[in-house]
Amino acid sequence: MQTGTISVQTENIFPIIKKFLYSEQEIFLRELVSNAIDATTKLKTLADKDVFKGELGDLTIQIHLEKDKKTLTISDHGIGMTAEEVEKYLNQVAFSSAEDFLKKYKDADIIGHFGLGFYSAFMVAEKVEVISKSYKKGQKAVIWTCSGSPEYTLDDHDRKERGTDVVIHLSDDAKEFLDKHRIEALLKKYCKFLPVEIQFGMKTESRWEASSAEAGRAEEGDARKEIKEEKPNIINNPNPAWQQKPSKLTDEDYKNFYQELYPYSTAPLFWIHLNIDYPFNLTGILYFPKVGNQFELQKNKIQLYSNQVYVTDDVKEIVPEYLMLLHGVIDSPDIPLNVSRSYLQSDSNVRKITSYITKKVADTLKDLFKKKKDDFIAKWNDIGVFVKYGMISDEKFNEKAMKFALLKNVAGDYFGLEEYVEKVKPVQTDKYDKVVLLYAQSKDAQASYIKAAQDKSYDVLIMDHILDNHWLQHLEYKMEKITFVRVDSDSVDNLVQKDEKSESVLSGKDQEKVKSLFEEILTGEKNFIQLKAMSPEVHPVVITRPEFMRRMKEMQALQGMQFGDFPDSFNIVINTNHPLIADKLLNMRSPEKKQKFAKYLYDLARLNQHMLKGDEMNAFIAESIEFLK
Repeated sequence: MQTGTISVQTENIFPIIKKFLYSEQEIFLRELVSNAIDATTKLKTLADKDVFKGELGDLTIQIHLEKDKKTLTISDHGIGMTAEEVEKYLNQVAFSSAEDFLKKYKDADIIGHFGLGFYSAFMVAEKVEVISKSYKKGQKAVIWTCSGSPEYTLDDHDRKERGTDVVIHLSDDAKEFLDKHRIEALLKKYCKFLPVEIQFGMKTESRWEASSAEAGRAEEGDARKEIKEEKPNIINNPNPAWQQKPSKLTDEDYKNFYQELYPYSTAPLFWIHLNIDYPFNLTGILYFPKVGNQFELQKNKIQLYSNQVYVTDDVKEIVPEYLMLLHGVIDSPDIPLNVSRSYLQSDSNVRKITSYITKKVADTLKDLFKKKKDDFIAKWNDIGVFVKYGMISDEKFNEKAMKFALLKNVAGDYFGLEEYVEKVKPVQTDKYDKVVLLYAQSKDAQASYIKAAQDKSYDVLIMDHILDNHWLQHLEYKMEKITFVRVDSDSVDNLVQKDEKSESVLSGKDQEKVKSLFEEILTGEKNFIQLKAMSPEVHPVVITRPEFMRRMKEMQALQGMQFGDFPDSFNIVINTNHPLIADKLLNMRSPEKKQKFAKYLYDLARLNQHMLKGDEMNAFIAESIEFLK
């Protein structure tokens, strides 16, 4: 057996770094600013432990862009490096100073761990200079220079103040990073909540003063003048709300932070403050936005951070899909900055985080339902989207949500699932011992069907969300003793199937006459005509849409399924016990008038289904006037 050591040729390292270290070139700025943050954090840690006894002074990190020189400089006043440390940490790829520091000071909140971040500079640089002076007394400043090859130079430098400048001489392929607005946008994207102030040049702010009156005593109509002031352009908020203790935050603080994340957005319904340190570290705030009766996944609204460094807004491997509707921030140092989808899918900490978030959301909703039920009901139109989608897609969430999911009837009253079943059970239990939950999708479009059901003492739910078709099927599966039936899926006498049967007042011969008459005027739909003996109070002609076929068609439309179109199925039910059928229609002498009246009754049924439009509606109105005469 032969053993040996794999040889890595240093001259091949930089081409790999330039092309494959990170998926996006722009990441270099995040990495270098993060290093500056770490250098500053280390100094603070040493000061707290009384190792560094000097003045901290201004620790603001400065970003300088000099377009004419084609340079971008990241400057800090942190711990700095000696010549020996530069040799150790910059000349050995993946040798991290952060890793060394953490071994010594385990409680320090350091961002970097693996020592690769600095080399991301070479993705955009033709040359990199590092000018550094250590906090240690008696150490000279040094300048390290490298042009993207294994060769470097290390010399003394005349820098007087403690800290480090990383000067990037941008290559021709990276000219986009000479644009001030591009750099500012990247700083706000990746560094918006880093824990040390970051300044990118100056900004001009305006204020208005009365020009002819003393301050605070300006009279109405006094002229006002604009006062322009130059102020440091601070990019970030070093102390974001999710890093603070919930007990110290007011509702207004949470709402203001939401506006900081999503300017000009409608205020959120409520929020969940995440804070856990075992078995993993996680902080954050998740907001429930106002979504109304819609179902559009507003992805990329939850931002993932690691020690306040922005990682990604694609969190589908961490947050269950039904919670992608939430907004907010998740911060966990257990998720590395250079994150990949395959890593997230396989990492045990990520799975634990996913489980924790799901449980936290479910428990918060449950508490709100129990302790502030009126408030929960008031918000249900928005909350319901999350709850229904979660119940359909997550078994553990479903178990909890069965206790707080709500049904709403057409009268606007809300009920828990079990509560509602018990309410309608006495009247709406069918011959198969199933409780029939009647529902409508539109109070207006199905008004006549709703009234017919209410006239039989049935209660009718309103199920008008695009998810409801899936949700009610899910509930039928989970609650075996119930079935959902839409009010227009059958004649009202058959919505809750009983053993009782109504006898027709018409003889078999007269029924054939009625059927033949409607078949003559409805040649294209004659296969859908049914005769039923129903209550005289039911409409003479009713158009119904069978539950199964209609559900399949709606699910096909929602999912974009391509398994062939389900037909737009309907039945035309003739009520043989209605006086307009049994008496008036059959007793008309003129065959032409019979046909005209049968067509009128059919159009009346179409009117109830909102199927009449334009010229057909005008013709129906004219026919109504004629028959009323």
